[in-house]
Amino acid sequence: MRILYTLIIVFAFLSCDENKENRSLNPENWAKRNVTSQLSDSLNYGKSYLSIYSQIYSINEHKIHNLTSMVSLRNTSDLDTIYILRAEYYDTNGKSVRKYFDHPIYLVPMETTEIVIDEIDISGGTGSNFIFEWKIPEDCPEPLFEGVMTSTLGQQGLSFTTQAKRIK
Repeated sequence: MRILYTLIIVFAFLSCDENKENRSLNPENWAKRNVTSQLSDSLNYGKSYLSIYSQIYSINEHKIHNLTSMVSLRNTSDLDTIYILRAEYYDTNGKSVRKYFDHPIYLVPMETTEIVIDEIDISGGTGSNFIFEWKIPEDCPEPLFEGVMTSTLGQQGLSFTTQAKRIK
């Protein structure tokens, strides 16, 4: 009986999500991509908007499902390094939830990095979105920003994608 109680306590401790780190805020991911020199003035500037869904409605407007969102930042060039100046997450009301880094980061040719918004992080709501600012060399293809939202509830799975739109 003592073993059973011990197993229950251990299981309850391990299943708690409250103390788990939100992976989307992991500073090591951004620190290793930190641009340490001044960016060239000859780089082309761009800005992209990406819709993300932390939650979606089901059945009616009163039933909401939480989603895990993966935001993919991709360098589509096989030759050039690109620079991401800003990745800022906004909620349904257009208020900034968080900025992911305070300095430009780089992505080498064909490199991808991700931002993961955990299922329990519902701060963005049903209409969350990102703004990305970036710089690329002349004749370099634009970066690709995509969102993949997933949920597995019981025996049902749900997934869909979004793609960014250039706004500047």
